[in-house]
Amino acid sequence: MIKAIIFDFGRVISAPKPTSLFRSYEDELELAPGMLNRIMFGSDAWQEVLLGRITADDYWHEIGPALGLRTPEEIDTFRRRYFADEAINVGVLDLIRQLHGHYKLAVLSNSPPGLEEWLADWEILGLFDVVVCSGDEGVTKPDPAIFELTLTRLGIVPEEGVFIDDDPGHVEAARGLGLHGIHYTTAEALAGELDNLLTSEGGSAC
Repeated sequence: MIKAIIFDFGRVISAPKPTSLFRSYEDELELAPGMLNRIMFGSDAWQEVLLGRITADDYWHEIGPALGLRTPEEIDTFRRRYFADEAINVGVLDLIRQLHGHYKLAVLSNSPPGLEEWLADWEILGLFDVVVCSGDEGVTKPDPAIFELTLTRLGIVPEEGVFIDDDPGHVEAARGLGLHGIHYTTAEALAGELDNLLTSEGGSAC
């Protein structure tokens, strides 16, 4: 029987940012289309902050010059704006609220250190029994160790857990360990897949 549901954070609990928003950043920074994501998430600094080897402050001040931000003040101003534009995925939050109290709930995310603070700022930290952040643990998905750590903290075996992520490779890694896996596309599709899975496993539908 399924006892726990494990959610990715970025582009699952947090809403995906529209392409138009990234284009507006790039227009202001005078970057070519697609360059912002390449600089921010294709850099060695991004891998280092995901593993907790550098702080989020270090990360932003390392990539700032590549974004055309020349001073610490410019970097911090853009950083604040970037995060102000983050939003909760309302459809997924509705599902989480429906599941809360019926299943153990967890977040498992490749994120810089301090994800619990982000969840607390959004006033949703209390919905989760366990939060596992790569930047706090020094290991990232799809390494089996981070899945195993999450299962241990939840107190379940793999077959008792469902893992939800927008990255198909991470979902396959979870399935390889025996977890039920759902590739996230939309909140509506997730609701249907979860409902079918939980019903077939003898649990309560969401």
